[in-house]
Amino acid sequence: MKKTPVFLESLVTNMLRLRAICPFSWRVFQFRPISCEPLIIQMNKCTDEEQMFDFIERNKAILSEKQVGCAFDMLWKLQKQKTSLLKNAEYVRDHPQFLTLHNLATNKFKLMNDDTLVNVLYVTQQFDIKLLSEFSSCLADQHLYFSPLMGKIADIVHRNLETTQDLSSLSVLMVNISSLISRHFQQQLVNKTELLFDTIDSSEVNVAKSIAKFLRNVRYRYQPLLERCNNVFLSNVDHLDLDSISKILSVYKFLQFNSFEFIIMAKKKLTEMIPLCNHPASFVKLFVALGPIAGPEEKKQLKSTMLLMSEDLTGEQALAVLGAMGDMESRNSCLIKRVTSVLHKHLDSYKPLELLKITQELTFLRFQRKEFFVKLRELLLSYLKNSFIPTEVSVLVRAISLLPSPHLDEVGISRIEAVLPQCDLNNLSSFATSVLRWIQHDHMYLDNMTAKQLKLLQKLDHYGRQRLQHSNSLDLLRKELKSLKGNTFPESLLEEMIATLQHFMDDINYINVGEIASFISSTDYLSTLLLDRIASVVVQQIEKIHPFTIPAIIRPFSVLNYDPPQRDEFLGTCVQHLNSYLGILDPFILVFLGFSLATLEYFPEDLLKAIFNIKFLARLDSQLESIGGMDGTQQQIFKMLAEVLGGINCVKASVLTPYYHKVDFECILDKRKKPLPYGSHNIALGQLPEMPWESNIEIVGSRLPPGAERIALEFLDSKALCRNIPHMKGKSAMKKRHLEILGYRVIQISQFEWNSMALSTKDARMDYLRECIFGEVRSCL
Repeated sequence: MKKTPVFLESLVTNMLRLRAICPFSWRVFQFRPISCEPLIIQMNKCTDEEQMFDFIERNKAILSEKQVGCAFDMLWKLQKQKTSLLKNAEYVRDHPQFLTLHNLATNKFKLMNDDTLVNVLYVTQQFDIKLLSEFSSCLADQHLYFSPLMGKIADIVHRNLETTQDLSSLSVLMVNISSLISRHFQQQLVNKTELLFDTIDSSEVNVAKSIAKFLRNVRYRYQPLLERCNNVFLSNVDHLDLDSISKILSVYKFLQFNSFEFIIMAKKKLTEMIPLCNHPASFVKLFVALGPIAGPEEKKQLKSTMLLMSEDLTGEQALAVLGAMGDMESRNSCLIKRVTSVLHKHLDSYKPLELLKITQELTFLRFQRKEFFVKLRELLLSYLKNSFIPTEVSVLVRAISLLPSPHLDEVGISRIEAVLPQCDLNNLSSFATSVLRWIQHDHMYLDNMTAKQLKLLQKLDHYGRQRLQHSNSLDLLRKELKSLKGNTFPESLLEEMIATLQHFMDDINYINVGEIASFISSTDYLSTLLLDRIASVVVQQIEKIHPFTIPAIIRPFSVLNYDPPQRDEFLGTCVQHLNSYLGILDPFILVFLGFSLATLEYFPEDLLKAIFNIKFLARLDSQLESIGGMDGTQQQIFKMLAEVLGGINCVKASVLTPYYHKVDFECILDKRKKPLPYGSHNIALGQLPEMPWESNIEIVGSRLPPGAERIALEFLDSKALCRNIPHMKGKSAMKKRHLEILGYRVIQISQFEWNSMALSTKDARMDYLRECIFGEVRSCL
């Protein structure tokens, strides 16, 4: 690609510098010709570029800013009449009089209005789009993302997108205009980027970084483009510096994009940088990037070095370190104390969103320091009293609800009520979650406060229903669903949300089916109408659906344990569409895809071969999760079972079975239905059963006496069932099947039954357990 002439590169800088130092009011004092019309008429009579350039040379001393703009306009009109646009563009760009016109534009820039300026930029970028990208970057450097000029630049990009071929410049423009574009324009930019991606060299890291940043800005986890960007990063990892790796990892985290290969390479390269970063600014960046992915030794080294530097941290750096400690799940008390002392010192300078982050991280890290939280609460309340922006009010209320004393006074509640009519579904959902926290905490306070909170919940429900009922477009609703978590959506509004989606059911198509499926997965709400529609769209429009969207589409059927009427055709179509991509799918996605299909009892041969091979399994070895201990409820049930079975040596808790299923409780009965203590048949308490590699007949952890049976007791919480009906979700149903294959008799008890009035006493629960274990098993579902 031809390098941009220096004079074009300087145009943007000169224009902005002039506009910055010259007040717009100067325009009224400038001398202008009495009439511009004769010169403009002369321009309009020019029939080719040479005549225009002759005109410019003759009149350069008297041209006004308006006439300069007209000259650029005329050059573009003549350009569009040519059959060889590229060749002619080079001729115009390199002509001496084009330089003259550029200088005139620069000198008269302070007189130009925004329309004339953008018109000049529009015409100039026809000869070199790089100029427009540089101008947009100058605006971005001044944080003018929402300025009218940036809006006009976005319009120029939109009008010229079809003919644009320079992805390097386009990717910069995409980042800078990302705050202003519509969903349709966003998709057009993504499609154009995919078309042009193969035109860039594999070493173009900056282009890939810009594309990834654009996807982050518009909150679009578009797997195909992310995969292609990731391949560029992987092939250039040796040339990536700390800043680049840090930004890439930040984008991946935000978009929840997993690249096992990049993390391994980044970890190795960042670890090598530990001795080289001896300044707080660079070491904080290293700490944030490496900490969450580092091994135990590297984490220890990072934390010890950070302790030494902690007193020199700025407020912004301390906040970054706190966030990384949360990601690392590091509860190093000395480092937390040092970091919070810096935070305390700068607390007044943080914005509401930063205060929310501080509150979330300190709550997660179990930090307890009364004077810190007192000041934090005062600051949040002072912000709340003066805030009128719904999103900001939502952030402040959410932060307050996480504090040790989360209740709000009447002023705080009135502030919430004032912004409710302007709230979107995300704000309303956040408010509802916060209010429920207050009610749970304040049950010990005065009844009238609880009554006000309940009244507020009713108002939240009212405005939520109103917003859903007034929705007139699935596209607009999708925008709100994108950052809405279905499992935290208020129960009272969930049914209305599903009804709204069903209303727009005919608008579900190949473009939005992945997003709708992902949202349904998170709701735990079984809507057979929506799932049947999704399956129908996939079968009919599979050629238009990107293969990387398939795992998200299958997931709600797996999670909710539902088979559509055309089950085999639907699943077969999905798998066939994805088969040729199995080798390039991220390992995590491939495993979750296999898991989803297994819950549906669908086992495609190609997928099984892709997962069950030595190379693939080796990549997953480090991902095994540790097994946690018992909580208070488990301990209570354990004691009851020990009493029912005749001793603690007759029951085991948190048992890890072959193939790594965890069973809440396990016991063994002999052929006369008498409990067997574990020591009597050579099973050590808490020991992992041996793996049955040699035999596929007796698939159990150890050999049992003749006629004995192994029993698994599973207590199902609310997450194991759909939210709207008592229908077991796919994961729990598949686990039951697997345990039965392993030789267990499986007893599943839902929390609704266990916590029901019928089982409200210990004696009733003991009788219930005896009936389940020794008598006929009652189904809780």
